[in-house]
This record gives sequence, structure tokens and C-alpha cells, in this order.
Amino acid sequence: MDAIRKQATKLREQVAKQQQAVLKQFGNGGYASFDYVFSDEAELQQHQKLEKLYISTRSGKHFQRDIVRGVEGFIVTGSKQVELGTKLSEDSKKYGAEDSCTNVSTLSKAALTFGRARAQMEKERGDLLKALSTQVAEPLRAMVVGTPLEDARHLAQRYDKMRQEAEAQAIEVSKRQIKGREDAGNIDNNLKLEAAESKLQDLKSNMTVLGKEAIVAMTAVEAQQQRLTLQRLIAMVELERTYHQKILEMLDQLEEEMVSERQRIEATPSPVIEDPVPPPPSYEDANGIYSSQTVNGSGDSVGYFLAEVVHAYQAESDVELDLSVGDFVVVRKVANNGWAEGECKGKAGWFPYGYVERRDRVPATKIAEVF
Repeated sequence: MDAIRKQATKLREQVAKQQQAVLKQFGNGGYASFDYVFSDEAELQQHQKLEKLYISTRSGKHFQRDIVRGVEGFIVTGSKQVELGTKLSEDSKKYGAEDSCTNVSTLSKAALTFGRARAQMEKERGDLLKALSTQVAEPLRAMVVGTPLEDARHLAQRYDKMRQEAEAQAIEVSKRQIKGREDAGNIDNNLKLEAAESKLQDLKSNMTVLGKEAIVAMTAVEAQQQRLTLQRLIAMVELERTYHQKILEMLDQLEEEMVSERQRIEATPSPVIEDPVPPPPSYEDANGIYSSQTVNGSGDSVGYFLAEVVHAYQAESDVELDLSVGDFVVVRKVANNGWAEGECKGKAGWFPYGYVERRDRVPATKIAEVF
């Protein structure tokens, strides 16, 4: 529609110029001067300036609308990410809290640290989304639907309509003048010509005033439109830049803490069992051989107790027990040679006693796995 309107305006300008050339030719042939010809240079420049302002403000309005839609879509997507990130944070902290009853649970500590950091990151993301809404989307939306732009565009449209009326009136005057020369003595035609010329002058005068008002209004709106849009774009960049800087600081700190914990674990030497003696081939034989139970070399008798696996162990025979870090074992017997016998996850067998540590209690989530 705008393209058709622009093309029609150009055609009207061409027709007006052709009319002006024809009237000048008549004047050179001995007819009266037509100095009131409509499409003079000043009016043409005014019209062209308004046309450019109209196109510029329309493009600016569409750009503002695109920014608003983009920011709103980003907010919707970001809100979903905040929801998922918050759930991840809660799950991590829940695991860390439930599994923190042991005093050497590295994963629990890492889960708690991660959960707290994730919660803070999601809070920062939520603050960013709120700021984008209030500082970017809302001001631009207000400009798009605001009255200053619509009022200025309305003035330009009124000017264009009046210009079309003036063009039609100029053609009417030309016809009356030609007819008057053909019938110079016709008083009625002369009166109509005077009325047509008077109406044309009024239209030209009003059109000039309205055109100036429209140019002033459109120029002011264009300046405000471009200034506001640039300010909101800068604000959006600054908000995101600040957000990403904070997130980067949090991630650096989180990585440092978790890597430090990992290095501490890797630096801890694995227990060395000197001259380990293979466990007896059967529990019956073992009960006969290892009737004396000791812990850490002491001769004190030991009853059943719970222990947490701190180092993984792969069974090498059917009478040995596979161990995974974090598992809990019911220790039933500890032999002098550094081996222990117990039950884990419904299976019984022998394992190196140095691979477990005694615990006073077991987390509720692990109870079902022990037996």
C-alpha cells in the first residue's frame, strides 16, 4: 500500500510538471501569465521532505515494534529457563542435604555448592528479564502506540489530501482560463474563473501552513523516535553485559571450588594393604580361621557396624565383594590380615577393610541399598 501511494504521488508530480510546461507554452504564445501554477519549487521540496519523514518514521515504528516483540519472546523463553534452572538447583541442594550425614561425602558438598550457585544465577537471570521488560520493551511500546507519532502522521495525511485537492483545483482553473480565452465576453465564465482561482489560492495557503506544521511535528517525532530507540538498545546491551559479567564471576568461583575439591580427593593416597592374604574360599572355613576379630590392629572384639566405601574395589573371586564409592556395607567380621567380611546390596563377601570407613549412621536414601 505504501509503495502504491508513493508511486501515485510521483505520478501526480509528473502530471503537475507537465501541466506547468503546457501553461508556460500558452503564456509564450500571447496568453496571460500563469504565475499561480501549483507545482512550484518550494511546495515540491516541502512535499518531498514530508514524504521522506513519513517513510522514516514508519520504518522507525516498525523497528521499535520488532525490538519489543523480540524482547518479549526472549523474556518468555528466559522465564522457562529460569524455571528449569531453579528446579535443577533445588534438586542439587536436596541431594546434598540428604546425603550430608556422612562426614566425608565429597559429592554432597559439590551438589550443595552447585545448587546454591545455580540458584543465584537464576535469580540474576530473572532480574535481567524484569529489567528488559521495564527498561526496553515498555518505553518502546509506549512510543509505538503513543499519540505524538499518530498526530504527526495524521497531519501529514491531511496535508497530502489537501495537496490532491489543490492539484484538482489547479486543473480546474486551467480549464476555466482556456475556456475564458475562447469566450472572452462570457461574464458567467469569468465569475466562475475568479471563484476557482480564489479557492485555489486558499487551498495553496492552507496547504503551505499545514505542510509546515506537519514537517515540524514529523521532525520532532523522528528525532524522539531515533533517540529513544538508540537509548533502549544501549540499555539492553548494558543490562546483558552486566548480567553475563556476574554469571562469569559465579561460574569462575564455582569451578574453582569444585576443581579444588577434586584435586584434594585425587591427592589423597589410596590405602595400601601390605602383603594381603586372599580371603578364605568359604565362610565356613573363614569362621574357623578368623575367629579373632580386630580393628586397625587392635585385639578388641567388634560387633556388626556400618561402614561407607571410600575407595572402589573390584572383586577378583566369587567370595569377594564388589564395592563402589558411596556404598554402605554392614561389616560383620574384620580379620587380622586386613580383610573384612560383610554385606552390601543383598550380597555378602570379603573386601579390603582399608577401603571403607566406619559410620555411626546411614542416610535414609541409602538404607534400602544396604540390605
